[in-house]
Amino acid sequence: MLDNTLIQEISNKRTKEKGIKASVLRLDLIHPVVSGNKIFKLQPYLKLALEQKKEQIVSFGGTHSNHLVATAFAAKENGLKSIGYIRGEAPPTFSETLMDCIHYGMVLKFASRETFDQLQIHCEESLDPKNLIIPYGGYGRQGAIGAKTILESREVNEFHTIIASCGSGTMGAGLVMGLKNGQKLILVSALKNNFSIEIEIKQLLSHEEWQDKSIEINFDYHFGGFAKKNAELFAFMNTFYEEHQIPTDFVYTGKLAFAFNDMLMNDKFSNGAKVLLIHSGGLQGNRSLKNKELIF
Repeated sequence: MLDNTLIQEISNKRTKEKGIKASVLRLDLIHPVVSGNKIFKLQPYLKLALEQKKEQIVSFGGTHSNHLVATAFAAKENGLKSIGYIRGEAPPTFSETLMDCIHYGMVLKFASRETFDQLQIHCEESLDPKNLIIPYGGYGRQGAIGAKTILESREVNEFHTIIASCGSGTMGAGLVMGLKNGQKLILVSALKNNFSIEIEIKQLLSHEEWQDKSIEINFDYHFGGFAKKNAELFAFMNTFYEEHQIPTDFVYTGKLAFAFNDMLMNDKFSNGAKVLLIHSGGLQGNRSLKNKELIF
């Protein structure tokens, strides 16, 4: 159960003018390493690994993957080894994220972008019985079941609209599971033209878990594609931090906050609405910035 102190109101002139109560669920504050939604998505996989007496976790990600750092740390904390397959050739200098993975005991293996997509299938087909595979981004039924618990709080039940960023769709599927009667879920896609995401979310759910739920997926705030960014986004993220002291990242949560602000200015929410943004944590991507575009 989440601590209600993680819910931070983001009242400002715009919300007051429109009579809207807006808050952020600060999952980024839960753990310094297993940040945000990762702690929820990983827990069922780790439980399964321990129950089945596995020795090692195998997972997949990019050079700035929040998921891999969280997996490396969580595996170590649970007495498990870990292997991380990285998309792309080994760079001459490792990112801080990859160095963190190594620090937490993860063995890194690199795969070309051409072969990376098939790598997970190959690992599953030739699975070593000592290993448990966590798919890219934690995508899977187990990850969704973990993400469902994000909404298991009396305080969260008070909100009419839940807004969250959407990547692989795992957290999105969990939020759909946990959605209560009368609540609406808006998912903001972090990827360009990611129109298959609805199908990918539904694949993790039963018909009963999906039907009669109020869900909207928005594809307008990707800023050119996954991890794409520009001066407008950075300026907004800095302003948002100045107003609320909430750090965001340019991959997911910065675009989420931008989307909420734009929806607010365009009267997306009815008067008196209670809106909750889910801060899914994962600020690893910001560490790739070299020109001090962000003030936090």
